[in-house]
Amino acid sequence: MQTSSDSTKPLREIEGYWSVEALKGWVKEVFLRIGCSEDHARMAAALLVAADLKGIDSHGVARLPGYVRLWRKGRINPDPQWRWTQRMSAVAVLDADGALGLVAGQVAMEKAVELAGRYGTAQVLVRNSNHFGIAAEHALVAAGRGMVGWAMTNASPLVSPLGSNKRILGTNPLCYAFPSAGHHPPWVLDMATSAASNGKLELAAAAGQAIPLGWATDQAGHETNSPGALQVGGALLPLGSTSEGGVHKGYGLGALVDLWSGLLSGAAFGPWVPPFVDFLEPATGGPGPGIGHAFGALAIEALMDNEVYRQRMERWSQVFHDAGLVLHGMPEWEQRSKRLVEGIPYTKEGLKALVDLGDSMDLLAPGQ
Repeated sequence: MQTSSDSTKPLREIEGYWSVEALKGWVKEVFLRIGCSEDHARMAAALLVAADLKGIDSHGVARLPGYVRLWRKGRINPDPQWRWTQRMSAVAVLDADGALGLVAGQVAMEKAVELAGRYGTAQVLVRNSNHFGIAAEHALVAAGRGMVGWAMTNASPLVSPLGSNKRILGTNPLCYAFPSAGHHPPWVLDMATSAASNGKLELAAAAGQAIPLGWATDQAGHETNSPGALQVGGALLPLGSTSEGGVHKGYGLGALVDLWSGLLSGAAFGPWVPPFVDFLEPATGGPGPGIGHAFGALAIEALMDNEVYRQRMERWSQVFHDAGLVLHGMPEWEQRSKRLVEGIPYTKEGLKALVDLGDSMDLLAPGQ
């Protein structure tokens, strides 16, 4: 296993684990080779590795080949020209010009924090973007500056509300992050509004494992435990899965995210949101360009002194801790602490995917 002193060793020297800094450097090089600026490549690489550090492997470096395939199809612009619209002081809209959502999300969140510092609270919506990685890394930009942050995005249509066989919504995740207090890390709720993300099905398929019932349906609309259900016309289910389980709530949350980040931003929404996979072309005749995101920030100081907040948040956190409950975000923080020391574990399938990507770009890949 890797120790902290191993962080600069080549990836190939650490059997079974990615060296965090070396992996980040390699991913950055891939983004540079598709035409990203130094700043954008660094930003995008940091977000993907951050997901792996927290154990969210479905949204980490495993997603890198997908971004490259979309770039090769001309569906990601590595050198975007930001176009801003601001009709009122504390609200802005960014046309991301087909950029990496990983980068557009960070740019938009920085703008939200800047405006919230001036006006107390602010929102920034984004259109004409792409997949933005894990929502938490965007919301945490605000939390790291002593603000409450939130982030959400619509996604390609893979979800069928119960009672319909039509894939009309995405996994449409949302995240809220509250600043840390005392010895507790930031409180982070980061969740898909579907019962499971597509990435979890992909990981199950790669491992040859069945998925739990309630995650997906087959082409006929029946619940299935096949991780390949989406490839044969099936669909994901909203959070709640069944009428008895409150599926209308998951459906409603998914619709809310679509309205907020897609409809209000001027992006595509519903069945027109462009797919992340390169072998499916975006639907034509849609209501707007690309994927839509929504970000916001609320300055604690607009409501109370920061010290008052810290005391109240510490007390709130302690109540849940004393009840034996795990605070939202805690498992990811613990995983991050562990992986910063040990490195990021990889599978043979994950290694092969990056080796193949490196070969296609004449770039020595991890493990070689």
